[in-house]
Amino acid sequence: MPTPRVIRVLCALVLSLSAALPAAAEDEVPSTQRLQVTDPYIELRTGPGRGYPIFFVAARAEWIEVHLRYTDWYKVRTDGGKEGWVHRRQLVTTLTEAGASRSFRDIAFDDFLQRRAEFGAGWGHFKAEPMLKFWAGYKLSESIGIEATLGQVQGIFSGTNFWHVNLQLEPWSDQRISPFFAVGVGNFKNIPNTSLVAATPTNAKLSNASLGVRYYLTERFVLRADYSIYTAFLNDTRSGEYRAITGGISFFF
Repeated sequence: MPTPRVIRVLCALVLSLSAALPAAAEDEVPSTQRLQVTDPYIELRTGPGRGYPIFFVAARAEWIEVHLRYTDWYKVRTDGGKEGWVHRRQLVTTLTEAGASRSFRDIAFDDFLQRRAEFGAGWGHFKAEPMLKFWAGYKLSESIGIEATLGQVQGIFSGTNFWHVNLQLEPWSDQRISPFFAVGVGNFKNIPNTSLVAATPTNAKLSNASLGVRYYLTERFVLRADYSIYTAFLNDTRSGEYRAITGGISFFF
């Protein structure tokens, strides 16, 4: 099993990152942002919901100002002074004053992207032997994060414990299916079964490289799979290479 000292180190790392880094800013809409309607029309309701009646229709080429966001509804004001609520889907085709599109992402997925801390667990195979893995991470930005991992492999002839800290790059984190890449360093310990004669434990430095993919499942949960190559530096002249594949689930908050 992972030693208490390693567990304490990883917990301290995650807590220190949480305290040191600023909280993510909310995706607020500037109160003075102007958008031009490009659909034939958009419908303004008296409140933020489909149960509220439509009281005004803004036609194509009209300009509106976005003032407030409430879940998937935006409060807008037309040049003629009409104020009402418009659903996100009606704003995705509007254009800014510079002629560019503005992103109006799904509220649940948008909130998910603002989350920073992650905890997860997975099961897989390490050199064809069963492996259990736990990880804790912190996103420095939408695309870059740091992650600490604990793993345990229970083989026929020996047991292996390892830990590592990775720098993770997720260039398309705003997609529901998002690949990621990671590299890191850590420690590898192999303990032979007591029944083996003249077998000695191995304690070595470890490096790894991983390629994986995340699938956004719900507001807080993400499915995850990754393929990793581990290199254990057994001594000055010898190293061992191990390949692992893992599937699991992460919890964000």
